[in-house]
Amino acid sequence: GLQVLRFEFGYMAGRREGRRRPPPKAETLVQECRDAVDAARAILHPGSHLVIGGKSMGGRVASMAADALLADGEIAGLLCLGYPFHPPSKPEQLRTKHLADLKTPTLICQGTRDEFGTRDEVAGYALAKTITVQWFADGDHSLAPRKRSGHSAAGHLQTAIDAAAAFVAQHVG
Repeated sequence: GLQVLRFEFGYMAGRREGRRRPPPKAETLVQECRDAVDAARAILHPGSHLVIGGKSMGGRVASMAADALLADGEIAGLLCLGYPFHPPSKPEQLRTKHLADLKTPTLICQGTRDEFGTRDEVAGYALAKTITVQWFADGDHSLAPRKRSGHSAAGHLQTAIDAAAAFVAQHVG
């Protein structure tokens, strides 16, 4: 019952075309995120409520744009799948400063063994009270568990879909 609009950052489109460059700094992608919200507004019914978000870097960039968009009345919430709290194997390089004061209602779906931020690591971070982290047992950065865990990727995906739908209903309703 939700309408989903997707967009792809320009650097990712370039990768599909064979141009393999490292991703740009997240801060440089915030305007692309804002432009995507503007494009969505142009095709949606006036007064439609938006929840923005993304997977990994997309969620990080959306989180960086979220409070300004919320203040402008452009969005109602933020959904992040596999948030990159820090680069893999570099837990000292946190990407969380802006999350301490985030005003936007936020749901982060995170695997307990995500190399970008495990459950134990994230427990020690200063996160705003507006942020809810839903943990996926034995999930990696894509929420996929190992076979021996007794969980399945399909089951985790369904749980993430259900959590996202409930979050949207709560904040858009």
